[in-house]
Amino acid sequence: LKLLICLFSIIFIIISLSNPQIGTKVETYKRFGTDIVFAIDVSKSMLAEDIVPNRLEKSKQIVTQIINNLKSDRVGIVAYAGKAFPQLPITTDYSSAKMFLNNMNTDMISSQGTAIDEAIQLSTNYFDEDQNSSKILFIISDGEDHNNNSNDISKFAAKKGISIYTIGVGKEKGAPIPIKNNGVIQNYKRDNNNEVVITKLNTEMLQNISESAGGYYINGEITSKVIDEVNTILLNTEKKEFDTQKFSEFEDQFQWFIAFA
Repeated sequence: LKLLICLFSIIFIIISLSNPQIGTKVETYKRFGTDIVFAIDVSKSMLAEDIVPNRLEKSKQIVTQIINNLKSDRVGIVAYAGKAFPQLPITTDYSSAKMFLNNMNTDMISSQGTAIDEAIQLSTNYFDEDQNSSKILFIISDGEDHNNNSNDISKFAAKKGISIYTIGVGKEKGAPIPIKNNGVIQNYKRDNNNEVVITKLNTEMLQNISESAGGYYINGEITSKVIDEVNTILLNTEKKEFDTQKFSEFEDQFQWFIAFA
């Protein structure tokens, strides 16, 4: 009898260690966060090398670092030059976001220029008005806006509850736009008068856009400082519930076998 009792005790302990699961229980998971859209300038002026390695690569580095610091927020990406182009709809898939971001270049949009107003307009359509989440738009650009409607569009976005922050990439003294072949500079972009085009950071334009929508301007020269600013913004932004999921999982029954043992 003692032998049988010891044997069954060992069997029950082994069964409990295997964690048998019978029956189901419903779990509710709520996600809290912020909806964030990055509108990234991919016009030819972003090839200027007054910021190392150039303005566009610097912009991509900044956005990548921001995404690396996110946890439960959703992100979307818009590319723009002469036209705005949807790159990635709002998602929690950060790996996909960084993959799309890494593939962005100045050849992806044939229409040249810098239509910030179209980028803002397209970005506002990214946000779901039925969702109660906080909405933030980061515009990363050198601020060379070729349209005059950006302030009006940013005010319209603010009425929809979207806060806009601008990140200026470049320097106000400006730099030429290199034309490269296999990574080697062959020439610099010239205007109709055969003069070398000097592209300059337009801080005032970016400040006006952000201030029209309840945000402010961030200098993008030092990546670590930009990340600190963005972290502060997100920390002070109310995290709202934008997703509730219910799922069933099997219920643990190991405790019965331990009791028998």
